[in-house]
Amino acid sequence: MPTYTVTVATGNQWFAGTDDYIYITLMGTGQCSERTLLDKPMYNDFERGAVDSYDVTVGEDLGEIVLVKIEKNKYWVQDDWYCRYITVKTPGGEYLEFPCFHWLVDEKEVVLRDGRARLCQNEKTMIAKQHRQQELDMRRRTYKWQEWQPGFPMSIDAAKHKDLPRDIQFDSEKGVDFVLNYSKAIENLCVNQFMHMFQSSWSDFADFERIFVRIKNTISEYVMEHWKEDFMFGYQFLNGCNPVVLQKCTKLPDKFPVTHEMVAFCLERDLTLEEEIEAGNIYIADYEVLEGITPNSTDPCTMQYLAAPICLLYRTVGSKILPLAIQLSQVPGEKAPIFLPSDSQDDWLIAKIWVRSADFHVHQTITHLLRTHLISEMFGVAMFRHLPAVHPVYKLLVPHIRYTIAINTKAREQLICKFGIFDKANGTGGGGHVQLIQKAMKTLTFKSLCFPDSIKARNMESVEELPTYFFRDDGNKVWDATKRSVN
Repeated sequence: MPTYTVTVATGNQWFAGTDDYIYITLMGTGQCSERTLLDKPMYNDFERGAVDSYDVTVGEDLGEIVLVKIEKNKYWVQDDWYCRYITVKTPGGEYLEFPCFHWLVDEKEVVLRDGRARLCQNEKTMIAKQHRQQELDMRRRTYKWQEWQPGFPMSIDAAKHKDLPRDIQFDSEKGVDFVLNYSKAIENLCVNQFMHMFQSSWSDFADFERIFVRIKNTISEYVMEHWKEDFMFGYQFLNGCNPVVLQKCTKLPDKFPVTHEMVAFCLERDLTLEEEIEAGNIYIADYEVLEGITPNSTDPCTMQYLAAPICLLYRTVGSKILPLAIQLSQVPGEKAPIFLPSDSQDDWLIAKIWVRSADFHVHQTITHLLRTHLISEMFGVAMFRHLPAVHPVYKLLVPHIRYTIAINTKAREQLICKFGIFDKANGTGGGGHVQLIQKAMKTLTFKSLCFPDSIKARNMESVEELPTYFFRDDGNKVWDATKRSVN
């Protein structure tokens, strides 16, 4: 009688093993095996990290094995099990691998395909075509859409992390690691010791140094020494935390009436400001998206403030980027003076700090939260709902979606929700961060998510003009490597 050798690999994560009953059914093009209990007497099967082998004997050859069905039934108490993969050795000596990477919870079953990627038009059997559709039908019942806030990208329909499908929740050790890393960051910043500094006004620039009392490395010490200087301010537009705002200025906007006379003493090439613009030496950072955003108010007596600045920058003969002029409002006039490097040291520094503040809000809310987290989740949920596990695009995407939906759900639960961390500690909290995402969504395009297109749209692609724009150079390498991998 034909015998198939089945090998079952249990996950390595905490609590991956199970004491429940595990059954297997091999489904071939000829026929199916009987539902077989996988059990070795006097042996503790399916322990964490275990790889167990079993013989499944059948009356006749099953033909080509198309599907493997795994079922888990309760032994004593409900005991979840994480299966990594199953391999089948046929009587003819052929090895087939069936990736799983699923949690089996309650008394539900999982039906697996072998690991080869297939498009729908390449399916040869009706049973395989039916499995594709059944898998998607199940996923669409499990992964549902919701609009968390009007105008936001669509997200998964789950109020809390514990409401997510088990397969996309944080594993236990990942959850612990998340908490430990957070605690370590708080400790390194001495936030507990200096929490009052984040909840009240600072009286002196020296207060800034106290935040870094526990952080000692070459970069942080260099920044501490030079953060007030113009070259460091300009360099951050290229390689700081938000190097996606700066763009080449081809024409001064009417709302920013900078004249040649204002900045002539900063120009190095014996050209007028207009000629410098034509030569491609002038850049601009415009935070118009912050205009009209409601600032946070942690209590009736503590009103915070937001600016929507415009900053003009100059590429020197040595290809450094230096600030030329700053206006802290989108509306020019007496109430919105243009600050210049020739102003008093404190006035110029405070103007630059306001630009950095605006850059922080755009980075945290748009660049990071919206364009990284929320948009990735939208693609992730769509992937689960529309691509079966055998689809080649699913296989490409699924490693990069891991934990994305989980961390976003935790963010909606703890970070950006009403009375969350944003409301307590951020100038756009109390609803301003929601307005900011709603506003940014109106101009977001798919093309802007494609790295080379986003660089080109800002006219920042020239290596000769900006040799130290490492964000562009490294990003292009990652983009090209990803493209080669996909092709």
